[in-house]
Amino acid sequence: MARMTMWTITPEAPGSPVAAAPWRAYYTEVSDRWYLLHEGRRTDPAELEREIAAATGAELAPPHGRLLVGRYDGTPAGSAGVRLLDAQIAELTRVFVAQDMRGRGGAALLVAAAEDAARALGARRLVLDTRGDLVEARALYVRLGYTETGPHNADRYAEHWFRKELAPVN
Repeated sequence: MARMTMWTITPEAPGSPVAAAPWRAYYTEVSDRWYLLHEGRRTDPAELEREIAAATGAELAPPHGRLLVGRYDGTPAGSAGVRLLDAQIAELTRVFVAQDMRGRGGAALLVAAAEDAARALGARRLVLDTRGDLVEARALYVRLGYTETGPHNADRYAEHWFRKELAPVN
């Protein structure tokens, strides 16, 4: 009999060790990609440590946010977070799946769970930003029904902005 392996997605406290591993992997990957593209080098280790420590994810904690961790076969392998920007708009952030777990449906499940979490927070719209070099992320968001739109923030690294209207829960 074949063994079925699947994703499970659960809320996690932003400062927990379980949440820290995907955050470190996410930040390292996107930072290294930016520096390699623009400066031909990886992120300076001291800078990496400072930035990871500074971005605690406190905004992703209840009552105004949620951090979700995806586990594949019980092992933490990805994350997604939402935070309220106002009473009806939430921002999707920290969407990440570990490289060795990509292609197994985890990203779509994490985004769907984040959409559910945003609805539970009262949001009717989800917005996000991403960079031009993160082509896989942009393709994922389009595939999941997000529409590219004008800027909703002035983040230094944001080059593309997306939004999705969230259908109410029936």
